[in-house]
Amino acid sequence: METFEDENPFDNEPERIHSEESSAFKVNLSEPSSPPPQALRLPSSPPASSARPHFPSSGSHRQPQAYKNDFCCTRDQWLHSGEDVEIVITDAQKTSLNSTTPYITYVIKSGNAHSHHRYSEFESLRSNLVKLYPTLIIPPIPSKQTIGDYAVKQAKAKEDAAMIARRKRMLQTFLNRIARHPILSNEHVFHRFLDGEVSWTEVLHSPPISQLPSNILKAPAHNPTDQTSLAAYAALPNPSATHSLRRPDQRFLDSEIFTNKFASHLNGPMEKVTRRTMKRWSDYAHDHAELGAALNGFSLNETGPLSTAIEKTGQAVDATYMSTTTLLQELEQNWAEPLHEYSQFANIIKKLLVYRHQKHVQYEMTQENLEAKREQLDELEKSEREARRLEEALGRGRVGGYGSSPRREDGEAGENEAGESERQSEPEPSYLPPHPGPSPLRRRAPGMGFLNALSYTLHGMMDVDPATARRNGITKSRETISQLEDALHLSAQDLKYASSTIQADLDRFQRQKVADVREMALAMAKSHRDWCKKNLEAWEEAKREIEQIPDHPNRVQTQPNETAGPSVNGPKEPASTSD
Repeated sequence: METFEDENPFDNEPERIHSEESSAFKVNLSEPSSPPPQALRLPSSPPASSARPHFPSSGSHRQPQAYKNDFCCTRDQWLHSGEDVEIVITDAQKTSLNSTTPYITYVIKSGNAHSHHRYSEFESLRSNLVKLYPTLIIPPIPSKQTIGDYAVKQAKAKEDAAMIARRKRMLQTFLNRIARHPILSNEHVFHRFLDGEVSWTEVLHSPPISQLPSNILKAPAHNPTDQTSLAAYAALPNPSATHSLRRPDQRFLDSEIFTNKFASHLNGPMEKVTRRTMKRWSDYAHDHAELGAALNGFSLNETGPLSTAIEKTGQAVDATYMSTTTLLQELEQNWAEPLHEYSQFANIIKKLLVYRHQKHVQYEMTQENLEAKREQLDELEKSEREARRLEEALGRGRVGGYGSSPRREDGEAGENEAGESERQSEPEPSYLPPHPGPSPLRRRAPGMGFLNALSYTLHGMMDVDPATARRNGITKSRETISQLEDALHLSAQDLKYASSTIQADLDRFQRQKVADVREMALAMAKSHRDWCKKNLEAWEEAKREIEQIPDHPNRVQTQPNETAGPSVNGPKEPASTSD
């Protein structure tokens, strides 16, 4: 019996991180190992990191990879050209091309190619990548508009400038995450999405998307479009996500626990505090906008240094408003949006672990079905052996009885002749002619009605020969066992491949997450530093103008060399006398 061994398509990454909580996944299987990872094409090695927008991070997930020279198209060659490529969404245009209603299309620039896609096509791309690669973490896209947004903005919800700008940023992040993935970047469907010369409708109706099965659980994990084993996969059960396992893998149980905690932190305190903070910063900026306008108006009613000082104070308040608005935009782009994206990642990982759980349940259920069928076959074969032994014994008894019958006297033979003829005229009780079974030709005879056909079928079911039924059951059980053995072999391969690939992509995602969170924290610190720097400069300038205002006329002037002491007009202490 061979034990499970990770067959990791990401093994070319030199810095694979192993969790301390993970345990070795041991499953005793007699089947051969899963399909080789060489079937997944790997891109060429990227160069050293260069200047890039800070999010998503180009950090530790950009590992050296195997050299690639078998490019499938020009987009593939551009993505793996050895340069630090960047996909950019340059514009969002309103159009009504091939549609009765206007919609927003996003202009994608990848190298020297330009393509136009609407939001639904991005959604279609992602859903099909999930089906093509059920063991990989497919990056999320921005969420759809909520019902509340449509209720408030109604027809203008699709034209909201802030929503469109947010979608541009997050869709661009989605495309760049796929372009930097060591496996997804090789998918020709993605290349055709970037190619502006190809219709997306044509891509959806051509292989490999057109070959995807309706149920992804009854397809190979390494290549769901493979149709060579459809009959064997059809014999696999379709388990639910809540079905329990007899022998769960502790490594993936730990992953589920960690993912649930990660999701609860992001969807709970983190996002709530972020929304509340953003709202307070927005109110703060709004208040400063009103205060700056009021101070600027107030300065018009004064003259001299006082007017200039009030004006400079108003300008400092306006500068605070502008810097706070900039801070809000940077926090939205560099903190709130990535935070929301990682909350989506948590849900994606949950679904990925559910898929692996169902594959594990599928394997165990196939094992149980195979064991039950083998027990059933053993019982049928045992019954068949007993029936044959009994039939042979009865046959020997008949032969012995006929051959050893004593000679009877003529009188006795004459007396029993009539009774013997009667017994011979009756059929033997041990012989039952087998029912011929339901005949399709007879059922379909023109003169045979529905009730006669039903009666004939029920008669065949009730009067069928037990020996024939038993032999048919043995034949069917052997066929079912053969199918289940093939299905168990494929299920074992799928479980091995899904376990190793999911764990490898989780390791890659962990490195990506560490790099992204670092960039998010640095971006937040930089935004606050710039905010403080701009405000300090504005208020220092206002302070210099305020110091130019003359002192109040009632204020007592003091000489520079004078020190604080008792008042001039204050009471004098009595002179001390000495004895």
